[in-house]
Amino acid sequence: MRIIVIGRNGQVARALAEQAPLHGAEAVLLGRPELDLADPSGIEGILRRTGGDLIVNAAAYTAVDQAEAEPESAKAVNGVGPGAVAGAAAAMGVPLIQLSTDYVFDGALDRPYREEDATGPQGIYGISKLLGETAVSTQTEDHVILRTAWIYSPFGKNFVRTMLRLAMDRDEIGVVADQIGSPTSALDIASGIYGVARNLLDRPRERHLRGIFHMAGADYANWAEFAAGIFSLSARLGGPTARVRPLSTAEYPTAAKRPRNSCLDCAKLKAIHGIRLPSWQASLEPSLRRLIAELGPVA
Repeated sequence: MRIIVIGRNGQVARALAEQAPLHGAEAVLLGRPELDLADPSGIEGILRRTGGDLIVNAAAYTAVDQAEAEPESAKAVNGVGPGAVAGAAAAMGVPLIQLSTDYVFDGALDRPYREEDATGPQGIYGISKLLGETAVSTQTEDHVILRTAWIYSPFGKNFVRTMLRLAMDRDEIGVVADQIGSPTSALDIASGIYGVARNLLDRPRERHLRGIFHMAGADYANWAEFAAGIFSLSARLGGPTARVRPLSTAEYPTAAKRPRNSCLDCAKLKAIHGIRLPSWQASLEPSLRRLIAELGPVA
């Protein structure tokens, strides 16, 4: 299985590359400058020249707050670009797996969100990702859209890395406690994507394998609880730790409004693809160990 991964430096893209040998796959990573989602004109050409059995679009404009000041850039990368990728996938006759987000929902429900629930993004980032979902579904029927949430990993910028870095210099860290979601390891997402990819390639005529699915960690937490879990495990592993001071969203204002409830119901993914990601508690240690080693000794 040869997969083309768009998004060379992202957390999921790097996890896909790292895990490819474990799944008997070859992952070819593409990114800027040769493939730029903000410049759709050259996308089909580079994808055809690269060649593959399946395409994963793991690239995105992910600066949630900055998107409020740069709406056109966010919409170009997250909305228009995926449509061009989907059109190319259709022309090449290969399936497309598109990553999306919990931010397509408004966060007002009092239960985990299901795939069929009404969307209602509250900021430019969510709006742009929803535009991408629509563009993909319009351009190719042979697609899977995977909505995920609160991604962390040993790679790039993420909440776990930020907490550890702050704890190197602080005894106490204020963390929002009234937003709840599904912390999700990029390593688990990558493994899940390979499972979905294999299903799509092995069973090309089964339409129920296509469509929108939620793929996130199996348990929920608010940000403060997640931070406390990070520090508890970090302490056991000899890494940095700090006390967590719960904050309200009002006490930590941001340019973009975050969903109060980002929990995703992933039962459909389990029922149709046979894939269920572990909880964040079960998956945190591998990433945390690598991040602690990267940070170096605690003073």
